[in-house]
Amino acid sequence: MGKTKNNHSKGENDYFGRVIKIASLTFGLALIFTVLSEYFIARTQSIFFATFFLVVIILLNIVFDIVGTAVAAAEEAPFHAMASKKIRGAKESYLLVRNADKVANFCNDVIGDIAGTISGALGISLALQIGRYFPGYLALINILITSFIAAVIVAGKALGKKIAIEKAEKVIALAGITIYHLEKNMKVKIIKDS
Repeated sequence: MGKTKNNHSKGENDYFGRVIKIASLTFGLALIFTVLSEYFIARTQSIFFATFFLVVIILLNIVFDIVGTAVAAAEEAPFHAMASKKIRGAKESYLLVRNADKVANFCNDVIGDIAGTISGALGISLALQIGRYFPGYLALINILITSFIAAVIVAGKALGKKIAIEKAEKVIALAGITIYHLEKNMKVKIIKDS
């Protein structure tokens, strides 16, 4: 009896430790990306660049959501078979699927929430820049831009979820080969065999 309780307690400690790590990572990444976006916005008083940066952040949000959903829907077996044949990116794909809960949490929650926050900040910045040309309509411009950003993100994620579920193995294979090349070129381990 005592042994089961200790194993259960250890599992809870590991889980809560992971939660603390992911919260710390989220805080750090949000801090870095928010500072960078604020710096970018302050330096660039261009509607074009603010819009471009906003589109990039929205696309990253949608892409990471697709990966997070696909990793939860994909099966390990095809990637295990490809990894045994030493196909590039197969081991990384296998590790993504094997760690689906962690990968989905990172992609959907950490990146998704940070990108959502930054999108909102960029939307406000864009509204302020556009509002300089239409001073009496700043509130309306802000409402329209914020609503548009929300609609694009939700529609993009809805479309992405359909792709992620129907083509999970293809999505994860693409993510795996991308990680393979990033790790090879940057000389850093992105996903570890745990």
